Amino acid sequence: MTVRINPSILSADFVNLQSEVERLSSADLVHVDVMDNHFVPNLTFGPRMVEGLQSVSPVPLDVHLMISDADRWAPGYAELGAFSVTFHAEAAANPRATARALRERGARAGLAVKPGTPIEPYLDLVPEFDQFLVMTVEPGFGGQSFMPETMPKLRVLRDAVSRFGGDVWLQVDGGITVETIGVAADAGADTFVAGSSVFGADSVERAIDDLRAAAGAHRHDG
Repeated sequence: MTVRINPSILSADFVNLQSEVERLSSADLVHVDVMDNHFVPNLTFGPRMVEGLQSVSPVPLDVHLMISDADRWAPGYAELGAFSVTFHAEAAANPRATARALRERGARAGLAVKPGTPIEPYLDLVPEFDQFLVMTVEPGFGGQSFMPETMPKLRVLRDAVSRFGGDVWLQVDGGITVETIGVAADAGADTFVAGSSVFGADSVERAIDDLRAAAGAHRHDG
């Protein structure tokens, strides 16, 4: 199993965002949290900011849409050149059609679920997606504590991906540190969003390396 570390710029210094992103050359992707102050109680970036980040990032963008009416807005982020675009199941009327629209525009399609949202209704959509994101905190704000009670959901997804086959990544987002990343890796995650544990470290590169090593030591290969 390949381990991917995607630092979240939600924890970066917004005043110096370009230089912050340029520090992430050893990461796999840059995680960009788009919030609309409606689906979640916070407001962050929009299409113009994502387009600007796309032009300066040393690695591809992993866009996470925490916005309402994802069916309408998600394809536009793929058109900006984002490597992957993940939208929330709770904000989509037709996730299958939206996933196909993202893929048609050249992006990997991702589906996210909040901690309290059951994954079972979406298991038949596994072949339609390239990534599933299990939120390990409530979406909307950085710096929250990891919720281990979300791990059974991740295990169910890992089993479903094993049955269906295909290159489907399982991502976790929220409270990921060197202490918690092994729990998520053991449950089946292979792609990890980390914010304050990367940007709050003395060395961003060393923090990414430490997270990668900690996940690799606990990775789920079943």
